[in-house]
Amino acid sequence: MALIVQKYGGSSVADAESIKRVAKRVVDNRRAGHEVVVAVSAMGDTTDELLDLANQVSPMPAPRELDMLLSSGERISMALLAMAIHSMGFEARSFTGSQAGMITDATHGAARIVDVTPVRLREALDEGAIVIVAGFQGFNRDTRDITTLGRGGSDTTAVALAAALDADVCEIYSDVDGIFTADPRVVPKARKLDHVSSEEMLELAANGAKVLYIRAVEYARRHGVLIHARSSFSSGEGTLVLNDKHRARYVEEGKPMEEPIVAGVATDLGQAKITVIGVPDVPGKAAEIFKIVANSGANVDMIVQNVSAATTGRTDISFTLPKADAATAIRALASEQAQVGFASLVHDDQIGKLSVVGAGMRTHSGVSATLFEALSIAGINIEMISTSEIRISVVVRGDDLAAAARVVHTAYGLDGDDDAIVHAGTGR
Repeated sequence: MALIVQKYGGSSVADAESIKRVAKRVVDNRRAGHEVVVAVSAMGDTTDELLDLANQVSPMPAPRELDMLLSSGERISMALLAMAIHSMGFEARSFTGSQAGMITDATHGAARIVDVTPVRLREALDEGAIVIVAGFQGFNRDTRDITTLGRGGSDTTAVALAAALDADVCEIYSDVDGIFTADPRVVPKARKLDHVSSEEMLELAANGAKVLYIRAVEYARRHGVLIHARSSFSSGEGTLVLNDKHRARYVEEGKPMEEPIVAGVATDLGQAKITVIGVPDVPGKAAEIFKIVANSGANVDMIVQNVSAATTGRTDISFTLPKADAATAIRALASEQAQVGFASLVHDDQIGKLSVVGAGMRTHSGVSATLFEALSIAGINIEMISTSEIRISVVVRGDDLAAAARVVHTAYGLDGDDDAIVHAGTGR
């Protein structure tokens, strides 16, 4: 008998029929003798609809009240799923994040988990019940307020519960059959991976792959949780995200675990580029600029500084950041323009980032050459380049991103024989 934690995304519980399909899958696991804990997201687009409602009644919704509102979506899902399981003759108990012991800091809208005390969950499991938990939400002990975990919060909830309950596996269900070599909506010939390292998955998630969220992957890696990414619309085997502990076990069992040169290609249309033009090329100016950006709350991704012009002694500095942070960062920089001494700012939100990820890059040469040659043949210009030990990222025009992903995917020999299937169309 195993303890299995499952998470179902919004597309998996989008309507009554979907909830009944999920209930059957949960009951099948319980019937097989396993203990089952389920974390659920809000139904379909409920969270976005609630956000729209909030913005209709207030241009700046109070963060505390917004969390109270948004957390209601998952409560609807958990109660309906518990009802569906009851109708199949099995006991199920639903719990809010606070009832489940999800303790967070006090940050509304993007709270971080500080502790998990699943006492009531363990009691329910010991009494033979299936446990259903509202994802995406927690509770702060100091303020005694409900908090939400931000985008991907239900993934993080599931992984945190798996770690606290010492579960055998954390199954993350979405509407794709696992983790693919690229987003199947962008690259139809993307292939499903049987397994991927947590290190590679962190890079893929950080650079636009949406099937798993980076906070959940990070938490799983830190706490040794085995993630199994699967689809709630099929019975396929999915993809295992292996940390060091589980990789060692697979090697012991004689399963092939050679690291691929390239595991996948990730795309991201959610970034903007800001160029600070005419920066005095003297020590400390870059520090001033990025301190201003940091104080605005923006997270900088890629940075490029041009060679200083000999005649002017000035340079340009470009960096990328999430589109949602760009306006705030620009206002902050503009307010300090006279002090920093730069000439002007240019904002570009029509860019796309393409990233090639693979643990095998450490030991294989020619990976970057293949990338640049493929883009060159396709006539796609590169605006920025950034690398890590197992990743190469480039910025191109947003309109070119899909074509770039397809030609690069082909160049690395990642194409499958058939088109990938996305069951509900969202990837979540």
